[in-house]
Amino acid sequence: MFHVEHILCFNYKLFLVEKSTATSLYETVKDFTVSGETFQLLHNSQWDYLQTNPQPSASKLPDYYKSEDYISHTNTQRNLFEKVYHAVRTISLKRKLKLINSFSSSEKKILDVGCGTGDFLAEAQKNKWVITGIEPNEKARTIANLKTGNKIVNTDALETLPSHSFDVITLWHVLEHLPNLEEHIKLFKRLLKKEGTLIIAVPNYKSYDAIYYKQFWAAFDVPRHLWHFSQEAITRLFNKKEMTVVKTLPMVFDAYYVSLLSEKYKKSKWQPVKALWRGVISNWKAKQSSEYSSLIYCITNAK
Repeated sequence: MFHVEHILCFNYKLFLVEKSTATSLYETVKDFTVSGETFQLLHNSQWDYLQTNPQPSASKLPDYYKSEDYISHTNTQRNLFEKVYHAVRTISLKRKLKLINSFSSSEKKILDVGCGTGDFLAEAQKNKWVITGIEPNEKARTIANLKTGNKIVNTDALETLPSHSFDVITLWHVLEHLPNLEEHIKLFKRLLKKEGTLIIAVPNYKSYDAIYYKQFWAAFDVPRHLWHFSQEAITRLFNKKEMTVVKTLPMVFDAYYVSLLSEKYKKSKWQPVKALWRGVISNWKAKQSSEYSSLIYCITNAK
């Protein structure tokens, strides 16, 4: 399980898994959260992303999300990991709100895809944003609707939303869960206003903590994460749809949280201490390389 406020199991009847070529084995990784099964990460040289292999079928995929430890679908704080997650989320909400406010228009219409239990949208609503949320998990959607006044809908509503209607579309750790990347990017481009901004946060497999932890890196989160992105991968994917990355921002807390989970998966001693140290090193190295554990991409239609 990884820092995901917004996990999606999108309808595979709408979007088929993308077939990719020119791949090579990058790593073999275990599902530490649910199944204990092993998956391959294949590097796609055309797009510079990693893809999980095999990818679960439409009927089997929901089973990989059935865990009481999946934080994004609950408000529980039972242990150190959940308490850290919720503490970081509180701080992150303020930063996310500041970011979307920098891209607002007079209408302030926002779509959050994979909104989880709705905390981000509830905060945006308090700040006079007109909100719409997409969340496939029924339990999480129910919690989110209580917080937002029933502004959250299931994934099948995504295709019916009107074109060019949102100032901002956000996917906070969601893109890595979606099948057929190109079709989804095309859809988000259609829903975005001509001068709107698409904001995407994803893990970065070229970060120091990813390279250090290797098969234990918690942000691989196979097989729920179908894709694993680099900065170059995001640029290539969106450029193909005539969209441009105009700003890239770090998510500095992710290095600590991911390291904490990774140390847990390694079953090491002094997990919090080691995780804190690895997080410090990762962020320090990223100041020179820009390869943070997770990155936020602000994307607009190409001029």
